[in-house]
Amino acid sequence: MSSDIILKVEGVGKQYRLGLVGTGTLSHDLNRWWNKTIGKEDPYLQVGESNDRSKKGKSDYVWAIQNINFEVKRGEVLGIIGKNGAGKSTLLKILSRVTSPTTGQIKTKGRIASLLEVGTGFHPEMTGRENIYLNGAILGMTKKEINSKIEEIVDFSGCLRYIDTPVKRYSSGMKVRLAFAVAAHLEPDILVVDEVLAVGDAEFQKKAIGKMQDISGSDGRTVLFVSHNMAAVKNLCTKGIVLEDGLSIFEGTSEEAVHFYLNRQSNLNTQNLLERTDRKGSGEIRFSKVELLNDNNISVIELLSGEYAKFRLHMVFNKEMNYKDLVFGLVIYDQNEIKIADFYSDEMGVIFNHLDSYVDLEIPRLMLRGGNYYISIVVQTAIRVVQQLDVMHRVFNFKVFSGDYWEAGKVNRATNVALLEGKFKN
Repeated sequence: MSSDIILKVEGVGKQYRLGLVGTGTLSHDLNRWWNKTIGKEDPYLQVGESNDRSKKGKSDYVWAIQNINFEVKRGEVLGIIGKNGAGKSTLLKILSRVTSPTTGQIKTKGRIASLLEVGTGFHPEMTGRENIYLNGAILGMTKKEINSKIEEIVDFSGCLRYIDTPVKRYSSGMKVRLAFAVAAHLEPDILVVDEVLAVGDAEFQKKAIGKMQDISGSDGRTVLFVSHNMAAVKNLCTKGIVLEDGLSIFEGTSEEAVHFYLNRQSNLNTQNLLERTDRKGSGEIRFSKVELLNDNNISVIELLSGEYAKFRLHMVFNKEMNYKDLVFGLVIYDQNEIKIADFYSDEMGVIFNHLDSYVDLEIPRLMLRGGNYYISIVVQTAIRVVQQLDVMHRVFNFKVFSGDYWEAGKVNRATNVALLEGKFKN
């Protein structure tokens, strides 16, 4: 490994047996052990399928990730992107030594600090201050080194008032704040950050991204960053890899990786939603199809900014429901996976007395500038405690062309943002 390469991943894979611990049978465990003892290859590495959660498999073995190869140089920021279940978190856990790979090897230089989940590495009974010293000790730092950093860590986290309170009493946002402050300030050579930062508020996310830029820029340390925020990946990362079903399908600059990933998702509109398994909810109702209709009731995937739009959500009922208890929601995201607008039927005062096989959301004037967008949908009950019946992310892509939204004879700019009714006056 050359002197400027700080992390090298060679043929890394992680295999699991579905539904059971280990291989699931004593005979399989003994078979694996015996082959390892006599120096032969694990016989079960030749079986298994890629990790496509939306399809039913034929094997009990699944590769969460398989044959991953890449190098990261000192000071680089690597963005790891892909849809849910692509293997991003599994890869980071292997890099952080939380779990070991089934195949391949990882070569690193220096200390690795990880922020994979809310409160990672914290002992809930210990105070925030005690956890800072614990994490520092795990990273191999002396008490003197931690003392020199602790005021800066506490100040950055914004948790001064609670720093001597047990972490179990922290909110999830406070845990993220303190965990990131510790990981970023205790000078690791490689900082591994999962999408946990999404738990924090907008102010802290901006602060955290700024700190990661400082770490990689002025300090020359390496950052591995997983996020569904494509804008953050493009702005923060110098290079990127795209994972899909446990395989690395693209590697390039962050700009190239994001472009490849977004184009890869453009075939969503042809999918039968009933076949998708990457959904949440109890299942009494299942979405089956989404359509975008224009003012002539024609199904389209492209509209002009300011035009009439109607989203039609088709569904199947698996149980008799009280329609009056139902709430439908639709959320619009831009191509960087940033939420642009959302619509919920209960906020609009809509009560359903009857439902056929679909429900419509009508937008008299599409309040979006030119760009590429997609939607997520939800149906839930609104009685006492909210119960989600079906929740699906990224179910339909559509394109908006710049148009004369203000009816002023001028075409508006294309910037992937929502427009609000208003007018400049002097």
